[in-house]
Amino acid sequence: MRGVMVVILVAGICGNALADNWPHWRGDQGNGVSLTAKPPIKWSDTENVKWKQEIPGQSSGSPVIWENKLFVVSGVPADPQDTSPPAAGKQQLNFTLFCFEKLTGKLLWKQVAVSATPHEPTHQTNNFAAASPCTDGEHVYAHFGSRGLYCYTLDGKLVWKRNDFGQMETRNSFGEGSSPTIAGNMILVPWDHEGPSSLWALDKLTGETIWKVERDEPTCWATPLVIEHAGRQQVIMNGQNQARAYDLKTGEELWRCGGQTQRPVASAVFSNGKVYIGSGHRGSFLGAFLPDGQGDIAGTDKVLWTIDRDTPDIASPLLTEKRLYFYKAKVGVITCVDPNTGKVIYGPTRVPDLESIYASPIAANGLIYLTDRNGTTVVIRDADEFEVVATNSVGETVDATPAPVDNLLFIRGEKHLFCIENP
Repeated sequence: MRGVMVVILVAGICGNALADNWPHWRGDQGNGVSLTAKPPIKWSDTENVKWKQEIPGQSSGSPVIWENKLFVVSGVPADPQDTSPPAAGKQQLNFTLFCFEKLTGKLLWKQVAVSATPHEPTHQTNNFAAASPCTDGEHVYAHFGSRGLYCYTLDGKLVWKRNDFGQMETRNSFGEGSSPTIAGNMILVPWDHEGPSSLWALDKLTGETIWKVERDEPTCWATPLVIEHAGRQQVIMNGQNQARAYDLKTGEELWRCGGQTQRPVASAVFSNGKVYIGSGHRGSFLGAFLPDGQGDIAGTDKVLWTIDRDTPDIASPLLTEKRLYFYKAKVGVITCVDPNTGKVIYGPTRVPDLESIYASPIAANGLIYLTDRNGTTVVIRDADEFEVVATNSVGETVDATPAPVDNLLFIRGEKHLFCIENP
């Protein structure tokens, strides 16, 4: 999914991140925005395609980029002749991390982290390698959920692995998908499912547990967001029962607020001292929160505003400098609001040619990129009025969130990885 979800790096937490990197599926700020990229506006499956690489297996994990290296994951059938339905969970899969050269698409290396047969099936539109990798420029981390978390050098050498988290039992066997998050010397691993749920903080250099906090939550596919407020770093997590904030150093719960809908997927965003958390399955909720509350903040002045209609399901909200964008459920209907007040700027507006949405929106160079599962990306302006700039397609299913870097846009399709160039 997604980015079902979901590894959020915040400016200031990874101080060594360069502006032309995209180290996580939501960028280095966690809001889905590149402050430096100038990606293309027009393309097809052949036009403005700098390179195109076939990727075996299935994944909706998004590409991440560090300097001239690009990383993607996939669940590749161990036996190419196995005709079992991929979502049935009966195929043995090689859970693989690939590294490509950013400018040429040349395969630099690949590593099979583990070969395993999933213990439960997944939704027919999901897969078994749905989490996105992440990198801090020294190591790259591939998370395969119940199959474990694997840390490699950027040259492909295994540093450590953790495969003792257990086995997730997801709601209705919808499958797994939450992504880990790098924060300082830690990597955060979300573990919400129908069994005992938790959030882990591991030493990113060794994989050893720093802290683990139990969570009173059923299945949630959101990815942790790390923010800094008043000199203190907080971990923000969505949840069906409560949206919560934890102290990054200790795992202590700081504040919480109810109101979210069932089986949340969307990850939080943050800017200018405000946190935005929403969900949109069997209900609608989106709220703006001040992160200096304590305990249950429902009904207090720490909840700045809420919206109870047309909120996002699978795709996460997009937060630019002056606007907050989000889909209605998982359809191509978008709303733009003022992040300070929640006042609608425009919408809900149906986006032409968009119907079913898994990928989260991204922004770069004053433009918003909205991608449908049918492979169509509609480019609109980051403005107070809805304006379509271009409509493009790579001709195959796209569930992963695209990644903008420099003058390039990387799109992970069902079968191929595309590098689209702004000539």
